[in-house]
Amino acid sequence: MKYSSFVFLMLVLLVSSCKDEVDNRVLENKKEVQKQEVILKNIQKNWNFYDTPLTDASEKSLSSWNEFRLFLDELSQEPKNTANAYQRKAKALSKKAIALQDKIPFEFDKPQIKSRIATLVTKVRMLDLFIHLDQIPDKKVVLLIAEINLELVSLQRQMDKIVEKSKIPLEEGESELRRMLDSTRAIPNTPIIDPNIPRVE
Repeated sequence: MKYSSFVFLMLVLLVSSCKDEVDNRVLENKKEVQKQEVILKNIQKNWNFYDTPLTDASEKSLSSWNEFRLFLDELSQEPKNTANAYQRKAKALSKKAIALQDKIPFEFDKPQIKSRIATLVTKVRMLDLFIHLDQIPDKKVVLLIAEINLELVSLQRQMDKIVEKSKIPLEEGESELRRMLDSTRAIPNTPIIDPNIPRVE
């Protein structure tokens, strides 16, 4: 009798503790869902990119630079209100940003543009990384969105500078001077060794 009452008491305690654990888990899950909703709303509120060309040069380049146009189009499409939609959008933005490095038009194929594109790609890939974390750091995501916008402005202004500089006519003799300053055309400093002369080793 004592043994059965002891077993019964243990079963009652076990059932009540399991019920408490289940209630705690449900409460924790509810808090987690609410926290994710707050994070998602914050990201959604700040998901604003400069998706239209800011300068004349960037607007004209849309016709010749297909990758840049596709990247701006991807920026203009806002994802739905779910975390998965933002993750898919960040992944697509990352792919389009990487594609920017592949086919840069000849007039913009300069170190200034390449470095700005590399910085933009880094920021977009960081955004992709942060969006895919289990605990999304919404403040870092919002900061990265602002930094991506700054990089876009910097890239487009540099494109505009390059176009403006190309409109300036060359002075007389400037093209020859540029050729002389080109280090790839320089005569190498290594002495030419005649194979017919005997060498002492």
